[in-house]
Amino acid sequence: MTDLDPVIHAQARLRVVASLSALAEGDQMTFPRLQELLAMTPGNLSVHLRKLEDAGYVEVTKTHRGRTPATLIRLSRRGRLAFEEYTEAIRALLDPTQSKESS
Repeated sequence: MTDLDPVIHAQARLRVVASLSALAEGDQMTFPRLQELLAMTPGNLSVHLRKLEDAGYVEVTKTHRGRTPATLIRLSRRGRLAFEEYTEAIRALLDPTQSKESS
């Protein structure tokens, strides 16, 4: 049986990673947009982003747009790979014959 990545498996972090994976590689999303999209409080989103950042799955960039501070988030290459492996593991759990046929 395949182990699921515990960093991604938490519901809130799974939602974050799935949302960021929809962006093209290298594209970023602002913190407020991600917060709005996921309907999460700033504190809750920050905690989950920190765990994902500590794992190397997301990159957080703090910058300014004019005089306004902006926080940009993107899925790292490592995060994208981890999410692909996670989704493959879920597929294998849901349909074990599929992974045997593709081997």
